[in-house]
Amino acid sequence: MKLGVFTVLFSDKNFEDMLSFVSSKGVEAIELGTGGYANEVHCKVDELLADDEKLHRFRQQMADANLTISALSCHSNPLHPQKGIAGPADELLVKTMQLASKLSVPVVNTFSGCPGDHENALYPNWPVSPWPHDFQEVLKWQWEEKLIPYWKEKNRLAESLNVKIGLELHGGFSVHTPATMLRLREACGPAIGANLDPSHMWWQGIDPVEAIKILGREGAIHHFHAKDTIIDQPNMNRNGLTDMTDYSQMQDRSWYFRTVGFGHDLKTWADIISTLRLYGYDYVVSIEHEDGLMSINEGFTKAVENLKPLIVKESVGEMWWA
Repeated sequence: MKLGVFTVLFSDKNFEDMLSFVSSKGVEAIELGTGGYANEVHCKVDELLADDEKLHRFRQQMADANLTISALSCHSNPLHPQKGIAGPADELLVKTMQLASKLSVPVVNTFSGCPGDHENALYPNWPVSPWPHDFQEVLKWQWEEKLIPYWKEKNRLAESLNVKIGLELHGGFSVHTPATMLRLREACGPAIGANLDPSHMWWQGIDPVEAIKILGREGAIHHFHAKDTIIDQPNMNRNGLTDMTDYSQMQDRSWYFRTVGFGHDLKTWADIISTLRLYGYDYVVSIEHEDGLMSINEGFTKAVENLKPLIVKESVGEMWWA
């Protein structure tokens, strides 16, 4: 296993300074944003695809810093009902997959997207209740007419480029639970899997350790984010888990993101890391910082300090005791 970081945190630093900084912290891998909801300051897709010399220099800079790329990430909504939003998101995803293939990066992270409720809709519709039955009809239409056809095509493209697609299980998008992840994977193909972020499991009432078991049995974890969440039970009692309170109003929210170890104790995180290994994930644990109580530097540094002792570096080899 390797410790990594999603470098959109450091958009204030140029590429060279960012590499030097994260390397100095003991990080071994970086996840680079290529656009969409995240910025592309450290990985400009069009430039790198068009210029082999820039691509070579890009590779060399990372090698010189003793870093590898765990994933390229283009989080967006390629199934948005407005073509002016969906089209660029789809184009970015395709280009990001092409660049990942050129760089021999094994994973591209994104969201599943969320369609509207009919062809002429203007906004996404995220059904979260089975009744009234209108929601079931919307859900059926979304999956049969939008999600499955789109991701079948992207699964074929991913396989042709020898990359995998890591969908982040995130509220507001059609794939947001282990069940919806496996449903899409079964319908579309094995290149599609999870970029599993435990922070989004906790606020949905899902135990991340159990989510790892469910997805790990199917070989469906392609990438992993390290981010924590705290549940404020009095606010949860008032607002429920689908809390629409603005993220900035932390005192009033049912839940909010924390850096690793500040929402759940390190024994919980040790269980998460151990279960990842138990179910065959021996890749990068990529820190994502969205903690509204700490600066980027402090939150990132504390996450590194908390995770370093937990990352399992050596496999068992022969069972000498049995």
